[in-house]
Amino acid sequence: MPSSMGGAIDTVNCQGIEMKLTLASSKFDEQQMIFTAEIVERIKLKLQEAGVNGEKLEDLTASIALSITGVIDDMAGIEANGLEVHPYLTFRTDDDELIHCGENAYTYEHVYAAMKKLFHA
Repeated sequence: MPSSMGGAIDTVNCQGIEMKLTLASSKFDEQQMIFTAEIVERIKLKLQEAGVNGEKLEDLTASIALSITGVIDDMAGIEANGLEVHPYLTFRTDDDELIHCGENAYTYEHVYAAMKKLFHA
């Protein structure tokens, strides 16, 4: 995990809006944990709506969450028509600010904590 507390600021143009791009690893990690927990919870709810329960619910929730976070974290190769796609996660913290951690996201690492909270709390 990144250890930077924050600092470097750059600007980017996002759909015609000038945005500050700020390196803020601690704040990013907090946002990333919330984001990952929300993904895991929504997967669980959708599986429950489909009638999945018990151990199968937990196993499928984990499997789907790990697959999705692997894509977000750029751990799964994404390519279409010869074009490689490399996601880079940022979070909007203000009308004109995006924060990042200086490297690929690591949402994958937060799945287990979210699963524990949902299934073993």
